[in-house]
Order: sequence, then structure tokens, then C-alpha cells
Amino acid sequence: MDFTGGCYCGDIRYKASGDPAINLQCHCRECQYIAGGSPNVTIGLPAAGFEYTQGTPKQFKRDDLDNPVIREFCGNCGTQILSIADFALPDIKLIKVGTMDDPSLFSPDMAIFTVDQQTFHQIPGGIPSFDRMPG
Repeated sequence: MDFTGGCYCGDIRYKASGDPAINLQCHCRECQYIAGGSPNVTIGLPAAGFEYTQGTPKQFKRDDLDNPVIREFCGNCGTQILSIADFALPDIKLIKVGTMDDPSLFSPDMAIFTVDQQTFHQIPGGIPSFDRMPG
């Protein structure tokens, strides 16, 4: 799979290629904050297949957590570009589907952290759902 994408204002651009390791909806509370209340939808690709072609993102990680997720975003418009969760998915970039030039390429394989799912969140029929991260 090959695709391109970027942030809302256009300051950040990227290209990505590789076989997706995971396509998911994450319903955890942390992702709800980042996504503005919705589940976070991401496509996980090998880090070696991801490259920024324009701009440099800012990074954020919480200092109060033992295994914080690193979040990369546009410093101008705030668009979340990707997350890095090496403690759970080593060498995988979790690219935010909303940043893809063609988000129709995405289809979720699973929903995770449904323990935090809100009543207004929808999970497509037929995909596995997990209360937390599957083993």
C-alpha cells in the first residue's frame, strides 16, 4: 500500500508505503481527547516506510506515564499526524486516517479499548472488538 497525506494547513506532508500491520479504531479516553471525542482511526505501517516530505512536526508525550505514546502533530494548525507506541507496536507508525489524501483506502480490522467507548461511538459490524489491547 502506498499513499500520501498531510495536515490541514499544508505545512506538513508525508508519504507512506508498506503492508499495514494493523488498521484500527481506538476508543481509549486518551484517543478521545486527541480526536475531539470520537474514536481515533489509525493505519499502522512499518516505520521504515514512512517519510515526511515537507515540514517538521512537533512531538508531545506525557511525562507522568511509564509508557507514554508519542504524538506528532503540525505546530501551526494542530493536526495530529501520527502516534508512536513502541511499547505495544515496535517500529510501527500509527498514521491518523484523517490525514491521508485518500482516506477511503482505510477499513478497520478491529476496535480496541472499547471499555472506554461512548454511547455515540459506532463500530462497523463484523470486526472484532476488544475491551483493551488484544494479547
